[in-house]
Amino acid sequence: MTKYTLAGIGNAVVDVITHADDSFLDLMGIEKGIMQLIEQDRGEVLYASMTERLQTPGGAVANTIAGVGALGLPTAFIGRVHDDALGRFYAQSMQDSGTDFVNAPIPDGELPTSRCMIFVTPDGERSLNTYLGISTELGPEDVPEEVASAAEIMFLEGYLFDKDKGKEAFRQASRLTRSAGGKAGIAISDPFCVDRHRPDFLDMIGNELDFVIGNEHEITSLFETDDLEAALAKTADMIDLLVCTKSGDGVTIIGNGERHDIPVETVTPVDATGAGDQFAAGFIYGMATGADLHVCGRMGNLCAAEVISHIGPRPQIDMKQQFASAGLL
Repeated sequence: MTKYTLAGIGNAVVDVITHADDSFLDLMGIEKGIMQLIEQDRGEVLYASMTERLQTPGGAVANTIAGVGALGLPTAFIGRVHDDALGRFYAQSMQDSGTDFVNAPIPDGELPTSRCMIFVTPDGERSLNTYLGISTELGPEDVPEEVASAAEIMFLEGYLFDKDKGKEAFRQASRLTRSAGGKAGIAISDPFCVDRHRPDFLDMIGNELDFVIGNEHEITSLFETDDLEAALAKTADMIDLLVCTKSGDGVTIIGNGERHDIPVETVTPVDATGAGDQFAAGFIYGMATGADLHVCGRMGNLCAAEVISHIGPRPQIDMKQQFASAGLL
């Protein structure tokens, strides 16, 4: 029996966000506008350098799950946290927001809970410095059959492709959900993830999934080309539903024998953190509630526009009201 509209697997990362200017980034050796993986000692240095920290449960797919949960659908999240202060904060925060956090915090003997130090510059650009910690140890044993089989939609996070057992966890979750009549999809997450694991991404997309969401850089990286149209065509030939976000140039959706190119309104970002995650939340909400693909895309765009209007990766207003105001419900 279906228990969850959406379940997901991803890095359970505590986001720690602060403002900084470009000179501070230079001083601390932080590369602007990208996500860098760091070691534990570097994480401690960066954390100590932050002022006026905003601490929030994060992780790309976790943010998407929370966004869908905030829209009123039942959700679950599969991820690993340590039984430390940050891990207990993360698990409780997900529960408090209405999402089942299905894996108990892991006691002594494991790596610390994952955390990401995010520095937001005045232009709204974010520079992410992520210590992955215990999240890197997620494997198939962390995927409860009773959760994956009870989900209408399973959503996976490309960042977890860096270890073989993460890939196995994805395959297991996807197969359990699909064999029970549900659908499975993936957020590609980052072109660097594709560069490291291109054959596995292509195999997963072509053989294990029903939909894929990625930005233009991630989609072109799949086929090592600068020709976005060629990459879109090749990806669409492999999977039932392709969603490609293009920042200020809107979104392209190819599925059901149709193509939709949906523009976006230009918004000056306060903080771009979570834009792609909340686009996915709006899109998946529309898909789960039976909206047509054009409406799904517009819902995604509205969620992305809302989240970049403030600090933090999750919506701060009732997005269903926004959908209703835009005539989407």
